[in-house]
Amino acid sequence: MEKSEVAAVLEEIADLMEIKGDNPFRVRSFRNGARAVESLAGDLVQRVEEGKLEEVPGIGETLAAVITELVRTGKSSRLEELRRAVPEGLRDLITVPGLGPKKAQAIYQQLGLSTLEALEQACQEGKVAALKGFGKRTEEKILAGIAYRKTVEGRFLLAVGLAAAVPLKEHLKAGPAVKRVEIAGSLRRWKETIKDVDLVAAVKKPEEAVALMERFVRWEGVQEVIARGETKTSVRLEGGLQADLRVVAEEAFPFALQYFTGSKEHNTELRGLAKEKGLKLNEYGLFKVDSEERVPCRDEAAVYKALGLDFIPPELREAQGEIELARERKLPELVEFGDLRGVVHAHTSASDGVATLEEMAEAARAMGFEYLGITDHSQSAGYAGGLKEEAVLKQHREIDRLNARLKGFRIFKGIESDIRSDGSLDYPPEVLDRFDLVIASIHSGFNLPVEEQTARVIKAMEDPHTTFLAHPTGRLLLQRDGFALHMEKVLEAAGKLGVAVEINAHPLRLDLDWRWGGFARAHGVKTSINPDAHAVAGIEDMRYGAGIARKAGFTARQVVNTYSIKEFEKFIRARRGMGVVNGAREGT
Repeated sequence: MEKSEVAAVLEEIADLMEIKGDNPFRVRSFRNGARAVESLAGDLVQRVEEGKLEEVPGIGETLAAVITELVRTGKSSRLEELRRAVPEGLRDLITVPGLGPKKAQAIYQQLGLSTLEALEQACQEGKVAALKGFGKRTEEKILAGIAYRKTVEGRFLLAVGLAAAVPLKEHLKAGPAVKRVEIAGSLRRWKETIKDVDLVAAVKKPEEAVALMERFVRWEGVQEVIARGETKTSVRLEGGLQADLRVVAEEAFPFALQYFTGSKEHNTELRGLAKEKGLKLNEYGLFKVDSEERVPCRDEAAVYKALGLDFIPPELREAQGEIELARERKLPELVEFGDLRGVVHAHTSASDGVATLEEMAEAARAMGFEYLGITDHSQSAGYAGGLKEEAVLKQHREIDRLNARLKGFRIFKGIESDIRSDGSLDYPPEVLDRFDLVIASIHSGFNLPVEEQTARVIKAMEDPHTTFLAHPTGRLLLQRDGFALHMEKVLEAAGKLGVAVEINAHPLRLDLDWRWGGFARAHGVKTSINPDAHAVAGIEDMRYGAGIARKAGFTARQVVNTYSIKEFEKFIRARRGMGVVNGAREGT
């Protein structure tokens, strides 16, 4: 089983234990264990076989036994026992975003509901609002959760898609028949969630397609063959994700790759442009309309060039004005993962992380980064072990000690400060003064009216201590929508104030949403690709953030953690000086 699958089982066990009224500390241990597994560096199977699971912070003897059974058998007797004890209908109810185990149990017991359809109807009839401890607002929240679940049914996280597609691509690439193979579709465009995996491969001879299809369906990760043909085969992978392989002749490969990468809207605009030039574009080639002669193209760049365009990176192909920019030679030079020089937004075992400060620093340094902004949770985040003032001072002494030892590497003293309901930060000014940088974020009060929520966020950014705005909408992909916010006003304020709005690189967040990239850049907003790492392995999530930053159209100079240590320090000191360097638009 993959780490993400093991983590999901541990979360389900925790949910079912909570429903049964199990000891809260035991419930929390399974939730912490899920996070530890998901953030685990290295190979989980190897850890199990070497008997080293209990060396991982957050995993004790009981959890190690459950994980070992899962890895070795693919099943959990603990989970099966809990599923037998908790009715199936109740298990379905807890999958609704915003409906926790306790409220789900109350609805199940008092109304006897066992399906989502029945729950939706009961909410529409006002029966849920009438229950003690619920009310109209909770009922509306449940209805919104049911509606949201319907919209995300059958979708998967970007990270899940990449974890499946990359090894599958390499498996196909190693076959003797294949000449070229690439990932296509929404996954290649780095959409935050996907429905399936698309692969396009090229062969020289038609009979070689048969051999390649056979290699595809026999891959170890294939659970079921859905359909099999001469040019397209579809399979179901472990975990439920569908993968489609299309095989084309070698000369058609650039056109097929472009076509099946999409998006549909981008392709429609391209076909219209081709028509204007007396050409016809489809998945088989680019043809002259008058003679049906194919325009030879070695790769995608040649396809775009033949249409009078600069090459458009796959991430930008969303019909968001990229074709006009390509025509005018004005496409931005997108940030690359290799441009990143520092890690910002990382947690340690001082709050809710699983690695020590020194372990996080050494890991970032080993990965080639030059600096690390440690930002444990602030004091009111009791649920996450938020730091009281004495703990802050203790951590700062440790940072000073490490900075004296780690030559050529810098740890910045930071905090992830909760934004209170009134927009103030979670420490008095004299404590905030001690930090090099402050990441302001919302972790509660999601249901405020949109005007109040917007004013709350802007007030927090107006505090001169605030350097970054974290995960600006609070969304969790496939779990909940972000809170209501006038994002235009927030981004305009961030641009004027010089506050960087992060792209949270955690696969569940990827927030700032890439769709706001153009607006943000137009208003001088800088960003920072932040992993929100709670373990050493979490730092690697910055790769997902880099993909989303590219999709949002950001250049390296618009991403502040591409800066050198001195440049980064200049940026954060400008905020602490209650001003910005050269407006908020320097380097844009």
